[in-house]
Amino acid sequence: MSKPPRLTLPPRARAYLLDTARGAFAVHEAGAPLRGTALLVPGFTGSKEDFIALLEPLAGAGYRVVAVDGRGQYQSPGPREESAYALEELAKDVLAQAAALDAGPVHLVGHSLGGLVSRAAVLRDPAPFASLTLMSSGPAAIAEEQQARTKLLVAALEALREDMPAVWEAMRAQDPVDAVPDAPELTEFLRERWLATVPEQLIGTGRVLISEPDRVAELAAVPLPKLVLSGVVDYAWPVPQMDEMAERLSASRVVVEGAEHSPNAENPQVTASALVAFWEAGTKAGTLSS
Repeated sequence: MSKPPRLTLPPRARAYLLDTARGAFAVHEAGAPLRGTALLVPGFTGSKEDFIALLEPLAGAGYRVVAVDGRGQYQSPGPREESAYALEELAKDVLAQAAALDAGPVHLVGHSLGGLVSRAAVLRDPAPFASLTLMSSGPAAIAEEQQARTKLLVAALEALREDMPAVWEAMRAQDPVDAVPDAPELTEFLRERWLATVPEQLIGTGRVLISEPDRVAELAAVPLPKLVLSGVVDYAWPVPQMDEMAERLSASRVVVEGAEHSPNAENPQVTASALVAFWEAGTKAGTLSS
């Protein structure tokens, strides 16, 4: 799961509910649209807080930045029906969020599962978007080892969806014994986020991760600037697989040194610089280091 490097919003940011044609979504927003507006979509088990370290540098570069909780995710409400979390439903939500921003074409950034959701939104209707960034997100389902782990989690949620604390404890028990302990504030936040997320959201999105087909050819046909950004190592989608996807998309490619699956949290300054460079140049490619 993505772990925010801090939990306090920067001075120029605010938290509120964004009203859309498909309901209200909890967001963090910072900056003014001097150079454009960006919509940031989080991944599986994640939330808008995963982008908290990007808000200030992107706003400082002249962008209005909006990070969102998807339906049923942390502070956004969602129904207790698995069908509500089908990929096409989540894609429609992203389109509604973009429309509600009333900003013209927006730069869409999807992290991990959020990349699959963002891709589906663009394939449904690219008109609301100025560009698409797939951050630590691959061409199809996640790697086989991660599929196995996700299947176990989905099965546990199906059996114990009314006892989310028990699933949380079982999941954290699988952490490596030599893992560096999280700070108490972060530990409390991660548990709170898990308990606040609708279990059917996790079941539905978990199924997306283990079943999504390769839609790269479809996306390559969409005339929109694209960036594939990742860390140097990724457990969900191997980095060489993302390299190949970028080639198939004729997309810009950035590898962020000092980061793994969550460059937005693990090296936010370099990640923000890469996003700004892409948004402004459209075709910038290469490897950035800290």
